[in-house]
Amino acid sequence: MLYDLRMSISYDYPGAASSARHLLRLLPAQISGLQHVSAQRMQVRPKPVEWLEGTDFFGNRTVEVALDQPHEESLFEIAARVERFGPGRLLDVSPRLEDLPRDLALHQSLEPEAPHHFLGSSPRISPHPEMTAYAHEVAEGSATVLELVLRLGERIHADFDFDPEATEVDTPALTAFERRHGVCQDFTHVMISCLRGVGVPAGYVSGFLRTVPPEGQPRLEGADAMHAWVRCWCGHQAGWVEYDPTNAQQVRRDHIVIAYGRDYGDIAPVKGMMRLAGDHSTTQSVDVIPLE
Repeated sequence: MLYDLRMSISYDYPGAASSARHLLRLLPAQISGLQHVSAQRMQVRPKPVEWLEGTDFFGNRTVEVALDQPHEESLFEIAARVERFGPGRLLDVSPRLEDLPRDLALHQSLEPEAPHHFLGSSPRISPHPEMTAYAHEVAEGSATVLELVLRLGERIHADFDFDPEATEVDTPALTAFERRHGVCQDFTHVMISCLRGVGVPAGYVSGFLRTVPPEGQPRLEGADAMHAWVRCWCGHQAGWVEYDPTNAQQVRRDHIVIAYGRDYGDIAPVKGMMRLAGDHSTTQSVDVIPLE
């Protein structure tokens, strides 16, 4: 599926920020066999005095910018053309949950894709007994790791309400779990914590979601904004599988990847520092336009 992407994120400040430095993860990813970026453009206002492009540990594209003039608003805009492929039909060749440690022991590399990075605590996630017990309930009726992933995602979708007012960007996963309300970031963090609690490596994916609802049906949650979903390691043969708990669906051609990490803390789209007194407000706009 071929898409044109448009996104803008703006920050408004109560008074002028004298200077700022930001690390941006906003550009869609190049993923061999799954996603191809044929054109892209990023604009930042005010105009940066420094612009450094790079790649982080997990292979995500980064742009670091420095602003040295007083400004009451900062604006980050991207435009890109992306072709998204597959993945194909998902066959369950994953092991039983009790056999997954054997596959993990055989994986001796610590490369960025290694599942070992996605097992323990990370900046925004620490496995908790309540969430682990919740996952164990699902695991008892699951024959394989992949079946556990799918059933857990469906359970979270059924038990939680999508509520943009319930949480903030820094709300802990345990708080969202206890409230049973949240947004895609919360659904994703809860599912990651649950999976890690029962020994399944799981990570965070940021990106965009394009939706085409049936006539008379509402659009899926996550449209017209940045979206998040889960990436799970289901053993040597199955490898990494992506699942969207917010919408209870396996990731297909409508999900466009920006970045992979252990949790939101690894791949926040805009991270940095400003010389500023007071709080700020932010607005976001996303268009995912299919071309075929």
